[in-house]
Amino acid sequence: MSTRTAEERQREIVLAARRDGSVDVTALATELGVAKETVRRDLRVLEDHGLLRRTHGGAYPVESAGFETTLAFRATSHVPEKRRIASAAAELLGDAETVFVDEGFTPQLIAEALPMDRPLTVVTASLPVAGALAETEHISVLLLGGRVRSGTLATVDHWTTKMLAGFVIDLAFIGANGISREHGLTTPDPAVSEVKAQAIRAARRTVFAGVHTKFGAVSFCRFADIGALETIVTSTLLPAAEAHRYSLLGPQVIRV
Repeated sequence: MSTRTAEERQREIVLAARRDGSVDVTALATELGVAKETVRRDLRVLEDHGLLRRTHGGAYPVESAGFETTLAFRATSHVPEKRRIASAAAELLGDAETVFVDEGFTPQLIAEALPMDRPLTVVTASLPVAGALAETEHISVLLLGGRVRSGTLATVDHWTTKMLAGFVIDLAFIGANGISREHGLTTPDPAVSEVKAQAIRAARRTVFAGVHTKFGAVSFCRFADIGALETIVTSTLLPAAEAHRYSLLGPQVIRV
């Protein structure tokens, strides 16, 4: 029998889920030397803590609330899924002339998927987004000033929000660390939360784009309700039934 405590076991399960992208009950039971029922109980506990989302026969990790990944890390995880989501989100542009693009890797991919053959003004707090679009002939880039956060290379604080408050933006592409029906859109850092909230206030339409692991995750700072979103763009890895539950709160949900 296993000599690990429940806490040690659960820590190992979370690490395995983050490393491999998902875990399987049968494989975990063998690996940890415990009964499948014990593993299922561990998965229930971890789901209650918002660390995993259970599936039939296993679980996958939700992005951890307490822990913010760097842009470099995000550029290596779920990349094909993020690319699909980004191009579907960019197609929602419609006749928007001014667009806010959030910080983060998926929004950066959205920026790169925007049409390059028509006049567009892109407002962003993200240095990588501004850099990616600065050379584009028809796109005018407005970089919000402020303190630059090292992990994400995005600006925050009162300079950033004050500048944003002066704009009316046609469409905001927003990211988050977590999205849940109960707590809405959340992120760990209050300074980042302020910028996102201000962007949503300034925008006529708001689109959230994010991978399936964001759903059900809850972070420290809440910056919007689900009802504030016009559209949610994610992938088919989010179950259809779950997508439907979000759509009942107002937004259209697109799974690609």
